[in-house]
Amino acid sequence: MEKVTVLGAGSWGTALATVLADNGHDTLIWSHREDQAMEIHEQHTNAKYLTDVTLPTNLHATANMAQAMAHASIIVMAVPTKGIRETCQKMMQTLNKPVLFVHVSKGIEPGSLLRISEIMREELPATVIEDLVVLSGPSHAEEVVKQHPTTVAAACENLAAAERVQDLFMNQYFRVYTNQDVIGVEVGGALKNVIALAAGAIDGIGYGDNAKAALITRGLAEISRLGVKMGANPLTFMGLTGMGDLIVTCTSVHSRNYRAGFMLGEGKKLEQILEEMGMVVEGVRTAKAAHQLAGKYDVALPISHALYSVLFEEKTPLDAVDDLMLRMKKREMDEIYNN
Repeated sequence: MEKVTVLGAGSWGTALATVLADNGHDTLIWSHREDQAMEIHEQHTNAKYLTDVTLPTNLHATANMAQAMAHASIIVMAVPTKGIRETCQKMMQTLNKPVLFVHVSKGIEPGSLLRISEIMREELPATVIEDLVVLSGPSHAEEVVKQHPTTVAAACENLAAAERVQDLFMNQYFRVYTNQDVIGVEVGGALKNVIALAAGAIDGIGYGDNAKAALITRGLAEISRLGVKMGANPLTFMGLTGMGDLIVTCTSVHSRNYRAGFMLGEGKKLEQILEEMGMVVEGVRTAKAAHQLAGKYDVALPISHALYSVLFEEKTPLDAVDDLMLRMKKREMDEIYNN
């Protein structure tokens, strides 16, 4: 049995905490909201994020960061990308021991263009990081809490740390593979949200399966192209954290990014969409980072660029699709051979 603190009581943090509690670990989930922590702790529900779900009675919750830090030998970071730095700074007010960190967020920080693990290593002193593992893959919280079969990857250059996380989470409905390509896993997890926004827009416009299949396929190509330039193993993008996560996020109504993209395709403005969603849509922020990364690494990201123009430059989704379809002719397999 491990003593685990999950930071972040959104849908994904709560679902992972449920897996850990089901596995018999001493699990404490931290929320920045006192009322939410009390609901989880006393009523065993988290109604805002997971409706009609009863949480395990051995899952506890707190809004006290000092208590959360004192509890943990393993910390699961499950806050949105924009909250990573602030949460790390809060942790350091009371964290005074080395722990194993597991981060499950999917994004890249605009401006700095840092991946999540890089942000955490920048904010946390090496003395408190026993190791840092990325847990990622095609995994909707709504299905995990129902114990539907789900498969993810635990990535760390230190294989022993990845295997410890594999043992921590793995059970009959939640299967974990290991991977040592941290860059590839983080890039795939972040950029698939951008492509999912575009896939939702394709459906919102009213286009069919041909268009979405093309967008997903070419989206994977541009994710791979950027990832390889950043130092990733190209084979990672054929796996769970590349193709797998891309498929599920581009096709499921559980996906916030897909739903937000659908509303874009219907003609709604970004501000209205975010207000209606009421939850973080990681792909919006990552679209800015992708636009900046394309310039930094001199990589063509046509789908990401088209989405950026819709989100931030007031181009219509229809015009953006036309721009994509009328791009210069090229051979499909050149970039695959090059990678």
